[in-house]
Amino acid sequence: MERAARAFWVNAPGEGEIRPVGLAEPGPGDVVVRTLYTGVSRGTEALVFNGRVPQALSADMRAPHQEGEFPGPVKYGYLNSGRVEQGPPDLVGREVFCLYPHQTRYVVPADAVVPLPPGVPARRAVLAGAVETAVNALWDAAPRVGDRVCVVGAGMVGGCTARLLAALPGVRLQLVDTDPARAAVAERLGVPFAAPGGAEGGCDLVFHTSASEEGLSRALELLGTEGEVIELSWYGDRQVRVPLGEAFHPRRLAVRCSQVGRVSPARSARRTLRDRLALALDLLSDPAYDALISGESPFDELPETMRGLADGTVPALCHRIAYP
Repeated sequence: MERAARAFWVNAPGEGEIRPVGLAEPGPGDVVVRTLYTGVSRGTEALVFNGRVPQALSADMRAPHQEGEFPGPVKYGYLNSGRVEQGPPDLVGREVFCLYPHQTRYVVPADAVVPLPPGVPARRAVLAGAVETAVNALWDAAPRVGDRVCVVGAGMVGGCTARLLAALPGVRLQLVDTDPARAAVAERLGVPFAAPGGAEGGCDLVFHTSASEEGLSRALELLGTEGEVIELSWYGDRQVRVPLGEAFHPRRLAVRCSQVGRVSPARSARRTLRDRLALALDLLSDPAYDALISGESPFDELPETMRGLADGTVPALCHRIAYP
């Protein structure tokens, strides 16, 4: 079997390249996977590409199969769907998802991959990380029937969160973004859209995913008395101002973090990380999530593509990378 592969590395902040890599000899419990697609988790990967991971959080920010260290050289990424070429007979030939970086082929333990459910194509499975983040956020927030809810930030995670919330009976839901073009995405997701100034207030819950001070401030403004903001944005090494004056105390508002690195405390006694990922993949049988794939580029162009995604010249929700 061919032992060569190619992988995308961040050499230094703002600089990436594709390198040849050798594959380890697979053991009896390993699989060899040929990558079909990877997804760029634009918020986190832009921070990694630009060298914005705080040194104090280097251990917390490690991806499961990362090589190297921040700020670089580092091989980073975690949205990979591929086909098993070698391994246990029940996996050979199957399409799988793995939390693996951008690399043409790789060797991992068999339990590191999750087979794709019937009806979930590999090209859509790259959204599994975003859906998993949304699942964890709903476990954290525990929304109720008839709640008034806004999702501020119509990106990949915000869109996935809104799609899950739309299934809740009686919910008054809006997806809020400053970009009017996101209204078309919201329509495909089956969720009402609003500009920040036109969003309805008095919310029980607001999920914030815009990674901006302005978005967080608006999220707090949209809450009703004793409402709660679920903060999903990650700001890297940026210092963010939170408006805790004016109505924050009289209305007893709250801001709570939801982070996908651990299973929500509401489910951690009964769900593993693998359980949560398998659930996310099952949910991706819904073709509405295709609305969140906003572009595709070949693997060979990934250094230029990542630079454009990181500096905003390539606008994207989830940008998909196709492999030869």
